[in-house]
Amino acid sequence: MTTRSDCLALDAADPLAPLRAQFSLARADDQGVIYLDGNSLGALPAATAARVAAVVDDEWGVGLIRSWNTAPRLGGPRSGQAGWIHLPQIIGDKIATLIGAGAEEVVVADSTSINLYKILSAAMAVSVAQTRSPASARLQILSERTNFPTDLYIAETLAQAHGFKLVLADADDILAQLNDHVGILMLTHVNYRTGRMYRMTDLTKAAHTAGALVVWDLAHSAGAVPVDLKGADADFAVGCGYKYLNGGPGAPAFAWAHPRHVAWMDRAGWRQPLSGWLGHAAPFEFTPDYRPGAGMARFICGTPPMLSLAALECGVDTVLAAQPYGGLAAIRDKSIALTDLFIALVESRCEGHGLTLVTPREADDRGSQASFAHATGAYQVVQALIARGVIGDFRAPDILRFGFTPLYTRFIDVWDAVNHLEQVMTTGEWREPRFNVRGVVT
Repeated sequence: MTTRSDCLALDAADPLAPLRAQFSLARADDQGVIYLDGNSLGALPAATAARVAAVVDDEWGVGLIRSWNTAPRLGGPRSGQAGWIHLPQIIGDKIATLIGAGAEEVVVADSTSINLYKILSAAMAVSVAQTRSPASARLQILSERTNFPTDLYIAETLAQAHGFKLVLADADDILAQLNDHVGILMLTHVNYRTGRMYRMTDLTKAAHTAGALVVWDLAHSAGAVPVDLKGADADFAVGCGYKYLNGGPGAPAFAWAHPRHVAWMDRAGWRQPLSGWLGHAAPFEFTPDYRPGAGMARFICGTPPMLSLAALECGVDTVLAAQPYGGLAAIRDKSIALTDLFIALVESRCEGHGLTLVTPREADDRGSQASFAHATGAYQVVQALIARGVIGDFRAPDILRFGFTPLYTRFIDVWDAVNHLEQVMTTGEWREPRFNVRGVVT
């Protein structure tokens, strides 16, 4: 069995170990915190506080409204560089390198839910435009039954408004449900509960063969696993900025559409349903009529949140910093090693305590998390761990979920976390009444 000394040796040999210094984890370490929830909220990059302060003190405080065009030359981050108005595209281009997209193909704006509303609307418009006759209309949106609820809510809302129908299937039945009625397959690349990861290229090809478009939600994969949207010939994608991209709570999200669909939008003059002023072709002409901006610019809606964008850029930069160390391939290798170790230790040390692995055992089929089910006390077990400083989270109805961010998660963190879990289960500590009090956020 792997020992604590073995884990220390793995950390000493870890090529990504220097990247942990990018994060402000010293105070958490001093308090004995083991953070295994980066798949819900990434850790704070060390550069973020100074960057946000510079936006407030220099760019807003001195540059004032001039900073929309050019940041003031005061010697701080981004001093004298492109102004605020360009940040959605600048950061979008950085994210593009992490998800297999090209320059000016990714735009940062709004939340994942809002971007999905816009992107799914585009997918529906493209699907309808490809219909040769009313009789051949494909009016179904197919998704996984356990997809993240907001994706299903958005899809259901749009389906009802546009004469589509949302159809749900179990993960293993997705391929069988691809038929002549399905116009759009909408999936989250890595399932938020189980950590199951779809094989993007294979599923996209199957959907296209069946005549459907594919919308991918990258919330639990961008920055954690290699993604190649164009290599997979995907159609549309959205993603989150505050999980593995470390952009901070409520960080803006991103949206992508394949250039072939963007070209159609440009030809057709298609406008996304949230046609805000900054998505206008010439927003500062202030004309009463709306003309959609060219390319992905049409997916911008309202004024970008500069403080959040500044924080997000710092977070994205922490992932890009891995490029000299092997980039996302090295991140993925360590992710597999961390999750393999966690699964093995839990199953060997907590055997007989009702914990059942729900994350795929095969590494190619899972993202950067490991989830276990506990039929009677999943919430209480998570709370008992949090009280000890081991931070994972609970997902209803019975899932203990642990995320592993290779940029800062260590092998010793895995060993110590499982040691705490073994003690919680062996002593029955999780049964204490104080751990049954439910907070609003789980």
